[in-house]
Amino acid sequence: MRLNVLLIRSTAVAALGGLLFGFDTAVISGATHALTELYNLTPGSLGFTVLIALVGTTVGAFGASIPGERIGRRDSLRVVAVIYLISALGSALAWNWYSLLFFRFVGGIGIGASSVLGPMYIAEVSPAHLRGRLVGFFQFNVVFGILLAYFSNYEIGLLGLGADEWRWKLGVCAVPSAIFFLLLFGIPRSPRWLAERGRVPEARSVLENIGELDVQKELQEIVASVDTELSLKNEPLFQKRYALPIFLAFSIGMFNQLAGINAILYYLNDIFAHAGFSKVSGDLQSVAVGGTNLLFTMVGMSIIDKVGRKVLLLTGALGTAAALGGVAYIFATQRHQSLLVWLLIGYIAFFALSQGAVIWVYISEVFPTRVRAKGQSLGSFTHWAMNGIISGTFPLVAAYSGASPFVFFSAMMVLQFFVVLFIYPETKGVSLEAMQKRMEAAS
Repeated sequence: MRLNVLLIRSTAVAALGGLLFGFDTAVISGATHALTELYNLTPGSLGFTVLIALVGTTVGAFGASIPGERIGRRDSLRVVAVIYLISALGSALAWNWYSLLFFRFVGGIGIGASSVLGPMYIAEVSPAHLRGRLVGFFQFNVVFGILLAYFSNYEIGLLGLGADEWRWKLGVCAVPSAIFFLLLFGIPRSPRWLAERGRVPEARSVLENIGELDVQKELQEIVASVDTELSLKNEPLFQKRYALPIFLAFSIGMFNQLAGINAILYYLNDIFAHAGFSKVSGDLQSVAVGGTNLLFTMVGMSIIDKVGRKVLLLTGALGTAAALGGVAYIFATQRHQSLLVWLLIGYIAFFALSQGAVIWVYISEVFPTRVRAKGQSLGSFTHWAMNGIISGTFPLVAAYSGASPFVFFSAMMVLQFFVVLFIYPETKGVSLEAMQKRMEAAS
């Protein structure tokens, strides 16, 4: 398959769900201080304000496979776009803390669903030799959305909007949500989903239009995979033959959050404030961290199909462990605070290069077609459930001991290094059908 306009457009549009995912994830960092003052939040209630979106994210991730299978990946993404729009407008117009919690929960559903449906759609329209980079574009947009959120917070903070500043910060996401919804009307359905529904001529047409060179061969592989799936229509995910891919999806989702990435992104302004930086300075340094995240995600995407997923994960585990150890030292000794931003930038660089670029690609590759939707939901559910636990408890633990969370995160990265080294298989350059056979043989 060669790259053509429709393939690029389909990937770019589906990956816009990742941009909204990233924006909605990080934008709360610019509002935590204002919300704490407005609603007299304790560290526990602030943690719950962040956590409630992650509860919604977990629900969205675990339930996304249902509409994904019934109405298709593309049409489900349209529903996700509407959810994002409702959440942004509702959060901006929230009349009390409880209404804010509700709309953050709704937004979380959108984040969780897009984290499953976006990579799934892209993986199913991509050729094996480009799949890592194309699915990785979803992660690029997640990171770009995080950077946009930090930059948006910084710019809105300079406008002098007073007590309503946080409303503008949370509400601005309505604009890209509406654009995402409209653009989804210009991309085709997944050819794998069409074949699964018996709409083989339509699947053939999509393959031809997205530039597949050997349409007949690719269609035969898809149909054969779908036939196997239909023979096991109600195939349960949790069985011995899927033990390895289940472990891989569960562990990569778990370790992704045990690195502390989202806890740090959500509370980045508070971390800088705790280290003595002003509000504007903290906002600006958050932009620097977000820019580093974007740059090294691009590096990771550019080499993921060359060096492989496993090498990136191993490199990232060592780098993030070292950087987090340095952050823990600063908070434990209250010395060398000037190095904090550099250590966080180093941490973000290693994370983005490895786990950030790999997670959604890897989860989309390790499951066979007949349980791929369920498997991706499991991986995403694990990711967001762990995110909720860590992000909800981070303010409490950090209030007790600023260094403790970072010591824990660093130790988890050391553990991940050995798990990846001894258990994870390499998936680069392997077709989804061939990967299915390998996983079943290894389980």
